[in-house]
Amino acid sequence: MSKDLFTLSSNDLGGNFAPEQLADIFGYSGKNVSPHLAWTNVPEGTKSFVVTCFDPDAPTQSGFWHWAVFDIPASVSELPTGAGNPGTGLLPEKAFMAEVDTGMAAYCGPCPPLGDFTHTYLFTVIALDVETLGIKANTPLAQAMFMTVMQHELGRASIVSYYKPAKA
Repeated sequence: MSKDLFTLSSNDLGGNFAPEQLADIFGYSGKNVSPHLAWTNVPEGTKSFVVTCFDPDAPTQSGFWHWAVFDIPASVSELPTGAGNPGTGLLPEKAFMAEVDTGMAAYCGPCPPLGDFTHTYLFTVIALDVETLGIKANTPLAQAMFMTVMQHELGRASIVSYYKPAKA
C-alpha cells in the first residue's frame, strides 16, 4: 500500500453548493449537476472504484442516498462535473449509476426539507479488489454496499460538504 493517504478532492465542493448542484425535486429548482471528484494514492491491488453521496441527516431511519456509481475501472482517477447526469456520456466505460433514494439512477443534489437544519453530504470513493461486484442498477443500495464494504473494500476516501436549506 502507498505510504501516502488515499485522498478524495474536488474542484466543485467547498463552502456552499452551487445552485445548479441542488436537486430539482421537493421544492428545489437546481439541475442535479454532480460535482467533480478526483482521487489519488489509491490502495495497492485496486481493481475498481465505487463513488457515493450520502446524507446521514435526512429525516428517515436510513439517511438518503444521493448518488452511487459502480464498476469504475481502476485506471480512472476522477469523475468530471456533470458525470452523474444520465445521457452526458461522462461516466467511464463500464461504469454505471445505481438507483438511489429518488428511484432514479442519477445524481440527486441536496434537497433537505425546507426550513430544516444543516445537512451533511458525504462524498466517498471506495477502492475495491474486484473489477465488478456483479450487481445491477436496481440492486438495493444496502445490499450493494454490504457486498462492497464487507467483502471487497481496500480503502476509502471522503469529502464532507454541508447544506442548510432556506426557510419554508
